[in-house]
Amino acid sequence: MNDALRSLLDLLDLERIEQDIFRGISRASVVPRVFGGQVAAQALVAAGRTVPADRPPHSLHAYFLRPGDPGAPIVYTVDRIRDGRSFTTRRVVAVQHGQPIFHLSASFQIHEEGLEHQEPMPKAPDPLTLPTAAEMLPRYADRFVDPGVTQRLLDSRAAVDLRYVDAPPYGTVGEVREPRSQVWFRTNGSLDGATAGAADGAGPARPLLDICLVTYVSDMTLLDSVLLAHGRGGWAVGDVVGASLDHAMWFHRPLCADDWLLYDQESPTAQGGRGLGKGRIFTADGQLAVSVIQEGVIRVPRD
Repeated sequence: MNDALRSLLDLLDLERIEQDIFRGISRASVVPRVFGGQVAAQALVAAGRTVPADRPPHSLHAYFLRPGDPGAPIVYTVDRIRDGRSFTTRRVVAVQHGQPIFHLSASFQIHEEGLEHQEPMPKAPDPLTLPTAAEMLPRYADRFVDPGVTQRLLDSRAAVDLRYVDAPPYGTVGEVREPRSQVWFRTNGSLDGATAGAADGAGPARPLLDICLVTYVSDMTLLDSVLLAHGRGGWAVGDVVGASLDHAMWFHRPLCADDWLLYDQESPTAQGGRGLGKGRIFTADGQLAVSVIQEGVIRVPRD
């Protein structure tokens, strides 16, 4: 486990300041606001710490309400909406400076047997044959408006080994491509012995940690496919302004965040200053583990 991953796990180890109230800190982001994946992951940790460990999350639905201040702590208040025999529902509001910046609803379920089917895993190359971020990003350093972007991108992704199957949007600016993108990812180190905190009255909840880490990563690249459809490189090259609006995830099957996961992403539409991204996350052996949908603001700057 490298220092960056250890730091990320520290971010997810929220401080309990009162019954169902938690406090989290932030880390430096590529943009001058709190990274949305961090807020979503921390909110899910807060919700999960009020749920028995035998009920992992099966879905979340979230709205990004205001930009987060990376220099201030975030307070997460959990509302225990329902505790049923099979399902548990929680609502979380993240607050900074007296204002809500994020809202999440999450549902948890005990394991049940039932009908099974899934879409097949798409073809993708072996992740070990693809360049790492440290190998890829310097190739595109001259594309970025700010010369410090390369290092900030490297720092922001040091906890996660994330490898693009094809060139990222900033690698092919001006070239209209199919609105699809694939990345392989896993944590930069083993998670053995790590936890996301304990649920009330329960032991360490490793399954919760894996899901929260995947939630964190899910916000990194999902809108890439929107940019590809228009030959745009993203905020780093100055040709769009973007931010996440809402985010939904469904967790279908168990996964390990320290094993390779394929994130297959596409964009069915963009309009009205917004773009929609859809993603599927597969385990290396072809199991469909997670489905993701996100809409974001995608605006072209005007003179």
